[in-house]
Amino acid sequence: MHIIHFTILHWLAIAFFVILFIALSLLSAQAKKTSFVLSGIFASFLVTTFGAVLTIIILEKYTKKAVMLKVSERRILFNETMFIKGDIQNTGRFPLNYCKITVKLINNDRKQFGKGTFFKSGGLSIFGDKEKKLEKPNTVYKEKYFTFNPPLKPGYRKPFSIVLPYPGYFKGTMIIKKIYCH
Repeated sequence: MHIIHFTILHWLAIAFFVILFIALSLLSAQAKKTSFVLSGIFASFLVTTFGAVLTIIILEKYTKKAVMLKVSERRILFNETMFIKGDIQNTGRFPLNYCKITVKLINNDRKQFGKGTFFKSGGLSIFGDKEKKLEKPNTVYKEKYFTFNPPLKPGYRKPFSIVLPYPGYFKGTMIIKKIYCH
């Protein structure tokens, strides 16, 4: 688990929701029945907690931005791997604590769909199944965390590299790369 690097905007949002909770609790404390007081405090706690969490998530999405630059992919045949390297650049206005890069390889071989791919007959098999094949996955997924210590300042770059398996039967492979930073 990686800790979120809070900015001044995060702390201001938390302070706002704490003050809002105190104000709503004081308003609900003016009720005459204790059940109304407790339900009012509980409701204000739920509303302010939900608002604070939603605000933190929105601030994380729109204040912490990074891009991958100079990305190069190289397929290494002798050990069936894919080597991806490049740079992570902080394009936001606040420092980044860590980034998560996800890479997904998808096999786009159009000739792989043969007879009985989508429908197999349910008839009797007296002599056994002739088409017993090993299951070959058509997607390879890998995610890797990159922690920056000290945090990556705005405008700065850090190199990254990822190695993932690349099966030999993949043809016309589509590579999807995504980056999430906090």
